[in-house]
Amino acid sequence: MSCGEPHDVDCGEILQRVYVFIDNELEDASSDEIRQHLQECAPCLDEYDLERCVKKLVHRSCGSDHAPDALRQKILLRLTQIQIETTITTTD
Repeated sequence: MSCGEPHDVDCGEILQRVYVFIDNELEDASSDEIRQHLQECAPCLDEYDLERCVKKLVHRSCGSDHAPDALRQKILLRLTQIQIETTITTTD
């Protein structure tokens, strides 16, 4: 995804890290980089807001429920596969 405006960091790269950013799991420099991008880029800010709302909705709906370990492992495995596929695609 790209908004067509020049940025220090590509929109696609920002959106790949937005989930980790929402969970406050990034180092300060990366978080600052994402914050700056979101201030400059309305389409990425919209996407961030949407993802944040979905995360809050899921938490509110399932906040007290814990996923079975097998499901959690399958999800983590799939997320890792997607990250690897994305990395391979972006480096080709």
